[in-house]
Amino acid sequence: MFTPKFSITNTILKFIGRIEAARDFIENAPLVPAYEAKFRQEAIIRTVHHGTHIEGNPLDSGEVAAVLGGEKIDARDRDVQEILNYREVLKFIDKRQTTNDKRLNFSEKELLVIHRLTVSKVLAADKSGKYRSTQVVVKNSKTGEISFRPPQASQLKNLIGEFLNWLNSKDAVDVHPVLKAGIVHYVLAFIHPFVDGNGRTARSFATLVLFSEGYDIKKFFSLEEYFDRDAKRYYKTLQSVSNQKVGELSDRNLTSWLEYFCEGLAEELERVKKRVQKLSLDSKLKGRTGQIALSERQMKLVEYIEANGSVNNQTWRRLLPEFSDDTILRDLKDLQKKGLIKKKGSTKGAVYVLK
Repeated sequence: MFTPKFSITNTILKFIGRIEAARDFIENAPLVPAYEAKFRQEAIIRTVHHGTHIEGNPLDSGEVAAVLGGEKIDARDRDVQEILNYREVLKFIDKRQTTNDKRLNFSEKELLVIHRLTVSKVLAADKSGKYRSTQVVVKNSKTGEISFRPPQASQLKNLIGEFLNWLNSKDAVDVHPVLKAGIVHYVLAFIHPFVDGNGRTARSFATLVLFSEGYDIKKFFSLEEYFDRDAKRYYKTLQSVSNQKVGELSDRNLTSWLEYFCEGLAEELERVKKRVQKLSLDSKLKGRTGQIALSERQMKLVEYIEANGSVNNQTWRRLLPEFSDDTILRDLKDLQKKGLIKKKGSTKGAVYVLK
């Protein structure tokens, strides 16, 4: 019988407290519908981008936004398909959440559906939504060194069954939803039930649990972004638990992983909280623009122009180094359409100023 082993440390309590405070603020903040829709769409883009980027997908967030918007981009078919697949998984989670009330039972069928959606058209049909029948290992991509050897294929059915029995049990009811989601994430990553797509499936199933237990928090946040910002720490924390010198899954102490997981959600929600606060407090910008929904990139661009008078291609590259020129130009064009800025000069030497 699987029962997770962990301690409620002061670190966990500190982060849970920060999570609850940010959650309360965000859920009670008076945002107009346009802002809420914008925040959710941005969170989807960030989740899809970082959820696939951490697994090696090279597309940047601007390209991801273009793909999700139905545009064609110059990229490998597999990379584009992974983006579309992750969006389908999020749609599945949304549908699952809206067709049920309160606490839900989580099933093996849902786990397999999430995996099938995750690897659709990028993994062979006979391996999509099906447990692996062979042994796999997790290797360091640079050194080739084996960092983790998951359970044997013959154990998978039993391990998943015991895990889901616990997840749907009365014992699990008393576990805080954030900790429960963290446990789900770790356990599925440890069992590694599929040939490919284990990380994305583990993160998605954990999101399903978190959302289903009332912690969707308006769907404004992206835990995937937190994981991807320091992927080395993410994998190191997972492996530190997986490489404990113990036998059974239930014997592994998950405390350090849960501290990390709670820290991640606390940081992400506090970032969202600051953005929500900014919309309420930045009267100068709001007085100029009225209720216009801007993306985080656009807010940075407008604020930079307000402070410095203008922005050009050299300054926006320093301001937003992780995004391509095409992505920034789309943002600037949208700001022009909204009547916030105007363009001065030729294309290559153009500068953008407040209108």
